Amino acid sequence: MAIPRVFLTTTLTVALAMAMVATIVPQAEATRAFFVFGDSLVDTGNNNYLATSARADSPPYGIDYPTHRPTGRFSNGYNFPDIISQSMGLPLTVPYLSPELNGQRLLNGANFASAGIGILNDTGVQFANVLRMFNQFQLFEQYQQRVRATVGADRTRQLVNGALVLITLGGNDFVNNYFLTPFSPRRRQFSLPDYCRYLVQEYRKILMRLYDLGGRRILVTGTGPLGCAPAELAMTASRNGECAPEPQRASQIFNPELFQMLQSLNREIGSDVFITANAFAMNTDLINSPQRYGFVTSRIACCGQGLYNGLGLCTVVSNLCPNRDAYVFWDAFHPTERANRVLVQQLMTGTTEYMYPMNLSTIMALDAKL
Repeated sequence: MAIPRVFLTTTLTVALAMAMVATIVPQAEATRAFFVFGDSLVDTGNNNYLATSARADSPPYGIDYPTHRPTGRFSNGYNFPDIISQSMGLPLTVPYLSPELNGQRLLNGANFASAGIGILNDTGVQFANVLRMFNQFQLFEQYQQRVRATVGADRTRQLVNGALVLITLGGNDFVNNYFLTPFSPRRRQFSLPDYCRYLVQEYRKILMRLYDLGGRRILVTGTGPLGCAPAELAMTASRNGECAPEPQRASQIFNPELFQMLQSLNREIGSDVFITANAFAMNTDLINSPQRYGFVTSRIACCGQGLYNGLGLCTVVSNLCPNRDAYVFWDAFHPTERANRVLVQQLMTGTTEYMYPMNLSTIMALDAKL
């Protein structure tokens, strides 16, 4: 008896789908997923798909990326999460809004970060359409729904629980909110110490939401020394490269409060879910002793204009250094690829001064035994 064509086509389609799932699942078990949340320090291109001015999709951004084209990363090449992926032997995380995030790539994790955002929803309002933290978490829920439709609920839960999660927030809440104008609404509302405490309280809610969504190994970076960015040196007309005092004071108040909160959360949960990355100490070492790491300058940005190349945006008409590897800062706020590599090395192997309660290499070794 002849088999009806519709039945044959349906059978082949189902068989093909089952075969695709069978080939995807073992790879998902073998490769740890990596999820990234936060701001421009870790955005790999989500803002390319949004109507916002907070974008890095024009030259000379990406000049040292393998394609030598802008990717949406605020870097001359690879950025912080890219180098973490490379150091762990993982595929690069794809921006969640990218149409390229499908199939096997979906099971490798995703990047939800968006330049311009902060802990607070009113941070970066001047950038209009960006993915604030509640938006990033909505997309993370959507991501999990997509994965469940492919591999089922149990395997999705295993993938998310077993993933490494990176979250980087806080800098914009100062430079693009509290210090944005001399009489900003948050400045009128809070003294600087009170504002820092408020930020940490709000950050705690974000981190607990991330835990509720399945995160079990969450790497939390504090802010760097905000007053030492070329933008801050330029705005305060620093004479000899001294860091701007008020943003620097903000970092010195905020980071210890954040680290104490993370330790408190771990005690409450009864596990080392939250790993503290002391970005302030890491960056301060790099900025204070650039020659020790092979850099020429940590004060002047490679790309920009004005004092310290710290004014305005990095564009095709900006000053552009010929050797990006000699500079700690790529633009007014963001590190070069090479600077990020130095920072990630501290992440991987640093002492408890930089990574608490353990570095990323130790985490990988411990989790491999589970």
